[in-house]
Amino acid sequence: MEQVQLPDLIINGVSDGAGGSYDSVRIDGVGKVIGPLVARIFRGNGHIRLRSDLTAGQMECNGTMNIKGYLQVGEMKVDGMLSIREGMRGESCTLNGLMSVKGNCEIEDFAGEGGFTVGGLLSAGHMNFELHGQGKANEIGVESLIIRQANKGAWSKLWSGIIPKFRSELSARMIEGDYIDLESTTADIVRGNVVIIGQGCSIGRVEYRSQLTIHHGARVGKEEKIGD
Repeated sequence: MEQVQLPDLIINGVSDGAGGSYDSVRIDGVGKVIGPLVARIFRGNGHIRLRSDLTAGQMECNGTMNIKGYLQVGEMKVDGMLSIREGMRGESCTLNGLMSVKGNCEIEDFAGEGGFTVGGLLSAGHMNFELHGQGKANEIGVESLIIRQANKGAWSKLWSGIIPKFRSELSARMIEGDYIDLESTTADIVRGNVVIIGQGCSIGRVEYRSQLTIHHGARVGKEEKIGD
C-alpha cells in the first residue's frame, strides 16, 4: 500500500494557519491555527494560539502557547508557558516554566522545574519536579513522586512572602502512590507504600504500608499503617 506523504505547515512572523494533518508544523513568531491539528512533529517559538485540539508525536514549545482544546502528545518539552483549556495525555513531559491544564492530566514521565496547575486528576508513572512557584492539582496519583523546593535568593523569598502565588508549594486534596517523597507540600491525605514527609510539609493524614519518615520540620495531623 502506497504511503501518503503529508505536507508541512510553516508559519513565520505574524500569520494564521488552517488545521489539518501535517508531517511537520513549525511556528516562529506570533501564530494562530484554527481547527484541529495533527502533526508528527510540532515546534513553536514565540506566541502560539491553537483554537482546537492538538495531536503530536513530538512537541517543543519555547515561549507562550495556548491550546483551546485537548492535547495528545508523545514526547513534549516546554520552555515557557503552556495553557491547555481541556485535558492532556502524553508519554513524557519536560517542563521548564509554567503549565496550566483545566481538566485531567495523564503523563507517564513528568519532570522539570517551575510550577503547574491541574484542575482535575494529575496521573503520572514517574514524577520528579523542582518547584519555583506553586504546584496545584485536585488529586495526584503516581507510581513514584519526588517534589523538591528550589533554592531561592533573597528577593524571591521576599516576594513569596508578599504574594502567595510565588510561594513554592505543592498543594493537593489527595496524593496517592507507591513511592512518595515530598517537600513543601500541603495535602489533606497522603497515601503510599513508602512515604517520606520532608521539611515544610503540612499533611492532615498519612497512610503508609511499609515505611514512613517524617522530618522534624513537617506537620502531620494523623499517621496510620495500613495493609499487612
